[in-house]
Amino acid sequence: MSDLQEFLWGFSIFSLLFCSLRGLTKALPMTLSLYSPSSPVFPPPTSWVRHILLGTKATSPLPDDSSAVLDAQENTLLPPNQTSQNRVDDKPQEKKSLRDEEFKEGSDSSTMAKGSGAPNKLRKRPGRLVVPEYCPGLEFTKLRKKMENQEFQVQGRDYCLATKKGRRETLEDAYIVLLDVFGDSKQAFFAVVDGHGGRDAADYVVENLGKNIINALEKIAEDEENAIELAIRRGHGRTDEEFLSQGVGSGACAASVLVKDGELHVANVGDCRVVLSRNGVATALTKQHRVCREDERLRIEKSGGFVECKNGVWRVQGSLAVSRAIGDVHLKEWVISEPEIRRLPLTPDCEFLIMASDGLWDKVKDQEAVDEVMREMGRKDSEGMKACKRLMEMSFRRGNMDDVTVMVVHLQHFIISSI
Repeated sequence: MSDLQEFLWGFSIFSLLFCSLRGLTKALPMTLSLYSPSSPVFPPPTSWVRHILLGTKATSPLPDDSSAVLDAQENTLLPPNQTSQNRVDDKPQEKKSLRDEEFKEGSDSSTMAKGSGAPNKLRKRPGRLVVPEYCPGLEFTKLRKKMENQEFQVQGRDYCLATKKGRRETLEDAYIVLLDVFGDSKQAFFAVVDGHGGRDAADYVVENLGKNIINALEKIAEDEENAIELAIRRGHGRTDEEFLSQGVGSGACAASVLVKDGELHVANVGDCRVVLSRNGVATALTKQHRVCREDERLRIEKSGGFVECKNGVWRVQGSLAVSRAIGDVHLKEWVISEPEIRRLPLTPDCEFLIMASDGLWDKVKDQEAVDEVMREMGRKDSEGMKACKRLMEMSFRRGNMDDVTVMVVHLQHFIISSI
């Protein structure tokens, strides 16, 4: 009786073990098929159990190396009509494709190995995700659109100005206003700056030209002959030298006015201009430094340079249309920074100055500009801002495509009354 009970117990245990192993062999392939395609997968370690339980003959219970994985990987990407035998015959040939290079990694494969018994579905490696390179131009699209419409106006004490960008990507015009020089409300410095080849030179002139001229004035004795003119020349020279030392290739023209002790000291380098209104009559206080001027052409040629006409415009070395400027390191031998200076007293008939870049003067005549400002000044409580804007718009209506800056300086405050 005891032998029968032991037999039944043993049979029950064996049956339970048998059922558990069969369930395990069915569950393992399903579990392994859910593995991430990026992680390596190896043949199920219980494949030999399946062979024993199912009575099948195992060909290779456990792989010695990664060759089985390699075969399974290649099988997944081969056409249905191509067998593994064809692939074995091709192994001596040199592998040149990107797919074959990836298969050299062996254990880093992303597909399941081929096992004996019920076939397992093999999964293909997903396509490579290509991330586009960073394009900085996209980031500044909105900024560029804003720059295309750049325009602003400034209303200050005794002056007003309007600026508008032309066809260039960036506005290269600038201006300088220094009031209460040496603590005196009747002393001031004004300038209009027109850059070319970028904003670097124009920005440097704005930051340093007025400061360098005032510093030079402090170091020169007031009783020295032509002290103010000497300070202006030194200020221009120092600004030019300091900017050239930076090795930047851009340049800038500048027309400036120093109001001091009841006098106007007007300096010009390049093609910006200053026009004085005296009793409504326009008087040009500067001359443009362009290659078409006979004296400028002769100076350049005597220095070993040449001038060339391109598209109807005379240019230094066939490049730059102005003959004087701050900067322009590549043309510095001929494009000098020495200003032309004019000095005149402020009298009660001196009404205002119009200081502007060449974008205005190439399209609007001197007297025409003065008349426009006079009409605006005749209106009650007018400061001339509307006249600046009208002159600017007049230039663009007449075909100007350059940047335009127009500044009107009221002179009555700076006149020193003689008692």
